[in-house]
Amino acid sequence: MCGIAGILCPPGERPPPGLLEKMAKILGHRGPDAHGVHADDELGLAHARLSVIDLAGGAQPMHSADGRHSIVFNGEIFNYVELRDDLLARGRRFRTSSDTEVLLESYRSAGPDCVRGLNGQWAFAIWDRAARELFLSRDRPGVRPLFYTIAGGAFLFASEVKALFLHPAVSREIDPRGLDQTFTFWHPIGDRTIFRDIRVLPPGSSMRVRDGRVEVWSHWQPAYAVDGARRSAADWAEEIRALLVDATRLRLRADVPVGAYMSGGLDSSLITALIARFTATPLETFSVTFEEAEYDESRFQDEVVSHLGTVHHRVPCSRRDIAAVFPDVVWHAETPILRTAPAPMFLLSGLVRRHGFKVVLTGEGSDEIFGGYDIFKEAKIRRFWAADPDSPRRPRLLERLYPWMPSIQSLSPAYRQAFFRVRPADLASPFFSHLPRWETTARIKGLLAPDLRAALAGYDAREELLPALPAGFAGWHPFHQAQYLETAGLLPGYILSSQGDRMAMGHSVEGRFPFLDHRVMDLAARIPPRLKMKGLDEKHVLKEAAGDLVPAPVRARPKQPYRAPDARSFLPPPDAAEPPPDYVRDLLSPARLREYGIFAPEAVLKLVQKIGRASDIGVRDDMALVGVLSTQLVAHHFLHHFRGA
Repeated sequence: MCGIAGILCPPGERPPPGLLEKMAKILGHRGPDAHGVHADDELGLAHARLSVIDLAGGAQPMHSADGRHSIVFNGEIFNYVELRDDLLARGRRFRTSSDTEVLLESYRSAGPDCVRGLNGQWAFAIWDRAARELFLSRDRPGVRPLFYTIAGGAFLFASEVKALFLHPAVSREIDPRGLDQTFTFWHPIGDRTIFRDIRVLPPGSSMRVRDGRVEVWSHWQPAYAVDGARRSAADWAEEIRALLVDATRLRLRADVPVGAYMSGGLDSSLITALIARFTATPLETFSVTFEEAEYDESRFQDEVVSHLGTVHHRVPCSRRDIAAVFPDVVWHAETPILRTAPAPMFLLSGLVRRHGFKVVLTGEGSDEIFGGYDIFKEAKIRRFWAADPDSPRRPRLLERLYPWMPSIQSLSPAYRQAFFRVRPADLASPFFSHLPRWETTARIKGLLAPDLRAALAGYDAREELLPALPAGFAGWHPFHQAQYLETAGLLPGYILSSQGDRMAMGHSVEGRFPFLDHRVMDLAARIPPRLKMKGLDEKHVLKEAAGDLVPAPVRARPKQPYRAPDARSFLPPPDAAEPPPDYVRDLLSPARLREYGIFAPEAVLKLVQKIGRASDIGVRDDMALVGVLSTQLVAHHFLHHFRGA
């Protein structure tokens, strides 16, 4: 995995002196093994390399033998061996054994359509010197990031926003609508980011830049069409298992050792078991443990370690640890975050790197494609409840789903119905499954500074999301609607970015995801919802596929959401002896809040005082505090004190 960047200037102009070297340097955490730059008249390319395949021959930027095409590539093409054999049979010649050269020759053979034959995770740019055309592409689910902007007449792109900010013409301002979307959906939508004029190439999209014109199109998106055949769960499970075996096999291709994240849940345990099939030496696995029992899964991790005989490594994570690394977490995430869950993942990748590993396989993506999250159960319970909204018993199912929440039964019936959105108008919404989550998150908008609130007057982020939904979305099965919102939104916008790529690459670690093999995703989209969630048994068909590969206690356990201590990591409880960290006191101070101008100091002070007095913190206040602090860190890192240059 690597970091890439580039600049395409207007004809007759060249990239500013030293800019490419600075871009490669600031992306050095993504690729510490080598840096390379190339300038060709108006085009400049920069690359920071994490050497994983063809350690000696895969240097970048890479050029075709005839000098016409140049590439910078972040990612892995897992089926590069098969693609190479096919290209050789058709007369292509290779100078290296790298997947980068296979990708370059695939483009030279098939043009932009080459991406349809790729099995991998990628963000790359190819310059056609003869046509004066730049082609860029991003993988289907959005594993690898790619940002771009136009400044001073030049087109710039990079793996991370901080590299774009090195250009003197790039403005550093908050986009109010991007911020509003983040405080609604946990991430901006479409090509928007939280920074004005900075865009992200959407997952499954490609783009062409030529003669000052930018053209973007989709080459893949999630689609749900249930297989009409009445197949049994066992039949589906057999096909899932066979495909996951192959997806895992492909993702073990590397010229360096490969390890695995292992949380103790079904998904990572199954992937770990499949890796063990192909590993001659004992597999090394990595996990996080927590001091507090409500977050800790070490008991189940021990079950898997004992069952598979892995060499296991753990990193403990406390509230103090989260607070200590949080500024670095936001530096790498480059966006506000509403939970602290990325922080333990940052600590985990540090553990992996300290043990000499560059590559890990993980279980990400399974919950989205097989319906494992609580939000899928919650939506099903809410629909059941809505059929008899005055029932005193139906909402009790939510108590079983959220045992850590204050008793739902203690709330008045009217408040319960309003909070969980089970009224007739709610059922008619295409966003029914996500309404409670989005409204809980939106609490933070009440803390915005008056100027920002005025700029957002009358704006509803959901109205902007509606036109982006696929044709026919309103007629989809409700389960598929919820899956799409997770797979096309939260997965690339938060799980694979703030919690995934950014936290792993912060310590130069590459994550690989067998569940996000496009063949597995397409198969899962055809499985009937009744087999994904049987009653309230989530991922039912995947559990059948796991069979005896996973210990019975792990296979039978209900999904435990991945969570970490939030507001209490920064504001200790009233009886605690330790004060908040210095940076927390500074960034939440009225003076700093007024200086950055994003939040109203009086409103934030009330929130801080409320949390300081509380013995128990509600979900909304928890997320609001983390959101305010992370946004202040974004402002500190990127808008006011950016030191990248």
